[in-house]
Amino acid sequence: MTFRQRREKLRAILAGASCIHPGSVYDAISIRIAEDLGFELGMFGGSVASLAILGDPDVALITLTELAEQMRRMSRASPLPVLVDADHGYGNALNVRRTVQELEAAGAAGLTIEDTLLPQAFGEAKTQLISIEEGVGKMRAALDGRSDPSLVILGRTGAASITSLDDAIRRAKAYEATGVDALFFTGLKAREELEAIAAATRLPIVLGGAPEQFSAIDYLASQRVRIALQGHAPFAAATQAVYDTLKALREGASPKQLKGLASAELTGRLTREKAMAARSRDFLGLERG
Repeated sequence: MTFRQRREKLRAILAGASCIHPGSVYDAISIRIAEDLGFELGMFGGSVASLAILGDPDVALITLTELAEQMRRMSRASPLPVLVDADHGYGNALNVRRTVQELEAAGAAGLTIEDTLLPQAFGEAKTQLISIEEGVGKMRAALDGRSDPSLVILGRTGAASITSLDDAIRRAKAYEATGVDALFFTGLKAREELEAIAAATRLPIVLGGAPEQFSAIDYLASQRVRIALQGHAPFAAATQAVYDTLKALREGASPKQLKGLASAELTGRLTREKAMAARSRDFLGLERG
C-alpha cells in the first residue's frame, strides 16, 4: 500500500460519521500486532516515542530525526496508517515545516502540531502556550511543508486545561481558518466543553486523554469526534512483561518455567516468516529442509 493510500484511509476516517479508537504503536512489532488485530489506525504518541526510543520521560528530549526514523521503521513493517504526535514541531514555524517534510517522507499518514511552549521555560512549573499568532504561523508552515496534499495536518491545543475553554475555542477557530484538516484537543474534562467546541468549529475532532465520561463512542461520534485516543497501555504492558521475565530469570527461573511468552506461531506470524521463506525460495533458491 502506498503512502498516499494510507493517508487516504485516514482522511476517510475523518470524513466518516463514526468514531474509532486507534491502536497505540511504537515499533515494528507493535504496528504489526495492531494491523493483524484489525485496527484502522495506529497512533504514535510523543510520550511513548520518548519511552521507546530514549527510555526518557516526555520532556521534549527526543529529536525530529529520532522520531522520523522510528516512523520510517514502522512504515516499512506495516501498511497501517499512522497518526504521529509531532509535538511543537521541534522549534519555530520553520522547524515545523521541516518536521512535516521529514514525517511525510517517513510515511506518516498524518501528524499533529501543538501550541504548547516546548521545551518547558526556565523557572516555569506550569505548562505554557505560545501565542495564537505564533500558533497560526506554525499551522501555516505545516501546510506549506507538505508535498503530498493527502497528508493530514491536525492543529492541536491543550488550552482547555491550561488557560480556558474560551481560549481553546479561539485557538481552534484560528487554526481551522488556516486550512488544517482536523482539530486535536487535550485536557477536556466535561461533555459541556466538548459540546461547546463542536458547536463553535466545523472540522473533524480528535480527542486525546479524555476522561471516562467520554467513553461512549456513539456520543463522541455525535459531537464530530472521529478519533478518540485511549492512552498507551500496550507499551506499559510490554514494559511489565519484560520486567517480570527478566526478574524471574535473574532470580533463577528456568526459561521453560516462564509464563506468558509469545508462541512460535505468533512470533512467526508477526515476523512474516512465511513471506520471508517464500522470498528466500524465489530469490535465493533456498528450500527448507
